[in-house]
Amino acid sequence: MDTYASARAMVAATTAGEISAEELLELHLARIAEVNPRVNAIVSLDADRAREAARAADRRRSARGPLFGLPFAVKDTHDAEGWPTTCGSPILRDNVATGSDLLVERIIAAGAVVIGKTNVPEFAAGSHTFNPIFGTTLNPWDLGRSAGGSSGGAAAALASGMVALADGSDMGGSLRNPASFNGVVGLRPSLGRVPTWPSDNYWETVSVAGPLARTVDDLALLLSVIAGPDPRVPTALGEPGSTFAPAVAGSLAEVRVALSVDLGGLLDVDVEVARVVEEAAGPLGAAGASVRSAYPDLSRADGVFRTLRAWLFHHGLGPLLADHADRMKPSLVANIRAGESLTGEDVARGYAGRSALSDTMRTFFADYDVLALPVSQVAPFPADQEFPTSINGRAMEDYLAWMRSAYVITTTGCPAISVPAGFTRDGLPVGLQLVGPHGSERRLLEIAAGFESATGLRDLAAQRRPLDRLAV
Repeated sequence: MDTYASARAMVAATTAGEISAEELLELHLARIAEVNPRVNAIVSLDADRAREAARAADRRRSARGPLFGLPFAVKDTHDAEGWPTTCGSPILRDNVATGSDLLVERIIAAGAVVIGKTNVPEFAAGSHTFNPIFGTTLNPWDLGRSAGGSSGGAAAALASGMVALADGSDMGGSLRNPASFNGVVGLRPSLGRVPTWPSDNYWETVSVAGPLARTVDDLALLLSVIAGPDPRVPTALGEPGSTFAPAVAGSLAEVRVALSVDLGGLLDVDVEVARVVEEAAGPLGAAGASVRSAYPDLSRADGVFRTLRAWLFHHGLGPLLADHADRMKPSLVANIRAGESLTGEDVARGYAGRSALSDTMRTFFADYDVLALPVSQVAPFPADQEFPTSINGRAMEDYLAWMRSAYVITTTGCPAISVPAGFTRDGLPVGLQLVGPHGSERRLLEIAAGFESATGLRDLAAQRRPLDRLAV
């Protein structure tokens, strides 16, 4: 057994007794010891506690779950009882969770063995993973580059063979951006697909939780565990998680694809990223899809996202800002303060705009099965930068502008998946974002798997083993 084996293969081996949960854990701990000092993706590692959990799993072998024995590192914004949840902030440096988020409850109940947490930006703000507690997570494809964020630690851990599955969350691209940067797969689910508990607002779903994996098929396995209704969450969709458990074969036959590099000029896109996205039409068409140049009108999405994001940051972090402004990074302080002057009418207009965008997408998907566009407008940028300041020589107005390709999709409420599409000429991964109608995750996974197969990039991180390649 190898730590780059698929999650499904690992679970099949532990379930069949071919390898114990403790043996599988030791393989992963050895890989973590080898590569994590270079990548800095996994934090708060507790090998002894993980060994106790693995031995306990082996003792109750009769109670096998769909993730039986699988080592798992939880995103450091999600609570796992008894483990630190720092959110990358010195304010929470000593915070230990007294309970588990619903998503983590489900992962542990499915048989996974928690080994630690994955690194995040401070309070998950920004698509570059660095913070004053644990430092910067580096990209396994180029250790001088960003791993993206905010689920950057999770995606880098996947790409470098330290875990086989990972959880994340996504407000403006925090699942999709790091998936693209690290050559793995990340899904932002439909609103309500993966319920969040606890929460102080069950009707607020700009930010959603979701899965990351090295392949679409493995991602479906994790989605089958974390999706599904819960009586504590009134907005959860009703289909059980088991809907996503079957293996994802994938087909593009007669799939109607709308492909757009810049959404009609709405996006500034790096020339190398644009090239990879444009070239995706080749494998899509060769596999039987009908590909046309088309896009929905998302011109109002920028203002909608910025308004609602500012409101949520101020609501969630405003009280901390009042007491700890000197302990937060300046860009985070600016994000929180952006919500101070918003009125109730501003927020209402934001939600009205979001409703209109949902109608726009519903109409658009009457003619197309999927929208294809860039995940990120740039390739992984230097890790010593907080964010890209320009694209193709054009200055970005702020640190959100380079993420527009992801966050305009956020406002639609539609599911969106990042799938490896190719590389820049410098060898950096580029993902393709595939967006489907609300509630269409199973169909979207099949289309993504079809594209994955058509490109020959399935198991990309496992085949290329990026960090091992750099060591040669």
